[in-house]
Amino acid sequence: MTTRPIALITGGSRGLGRNTALHLARKGVDVVLTYRSRVDEAKTAIAEIEAAGGRAAALELDTGTVASFPVFVETLKKTLHETWQRDRFDYLVNNAGIGLRKPIAETTEEEFDSLMNIHLKGVFFLTQALLPLINDGGRIINVSSGLARFSVPGSSAYAMMKGGVEVFTRYLAKELAGRRITANTVAPGAIATDFNGGHVRDDAEINRVVAGMTALGRAGVADDIGPMIASLLSDDNRWVNAQRIEVSGGMNI
Repeated sequence: MTTRPIALITGGSRGLGRNTALHLARKGVDVVLTYRSRVDEAKTAIAEIEAAGGRAAALELDTGTVASFPVFVETLKKTLHETWQRDRFDYLVNNAGIGLRKPIAETTEEEFDSLMNIHLKGVFFLTQALLPLINDGGRIINVSSGLARFSVPGSSAYAMMKGGVEVFTRYLAKELAGRRITANTVAPGAIATDFNGGHVRDDAEINRVVAGMTALGRAGVADDIGPMIASLLSDDNRWVNAQRIEVSGGMNI
């Protein structure tokens, strides 16, 4: 019997993380997802993953609180042992995040620090804490944004963090090469989900502007991203490493 790989997806109870989890389950990958507070959403996601043929577990985690990571790692070890009788997992997807739409002149230090703690500091130190649990030959995907390539006023602080994550990803690929662990960045364009208050999904004018900026003529949806990440984690893409892959339908080209 072939052992199914296990993926850990932060922020996997909703949006792009949830969509990715479902497509991974359909490809034969089990999932540990994290959620920050909405246990109801996490339970629904688990049910959907199980209906898709996978096994799943949900763990609470605030990715912006580094001090909580040691306890999370111990909980993850226990979950892996009890659910899968294993002590390691295969794929890490750093997806959890928050948004901010404010011009430079109005962004507060508190808002900046919140973004940094979740999108940059949290990604760095959570990955560091999980490295001993990732199987050699495993894969890491860090979720970035098209905003790290092109500039949209009001997105500076958020985009700065994503730019840092892209640099971090290349260093991961270099430093983990001896363990045959690949690291890549996936950079979605504007996606119609509940992220950032659902402004792309719910604001018709923003949706129209996004469509006009995009070669394929529409805003993205979660189903444009989840399958791509699932494919990138498959063995078909084993030779892709240290890359930034934008999935935006051709925004601002």
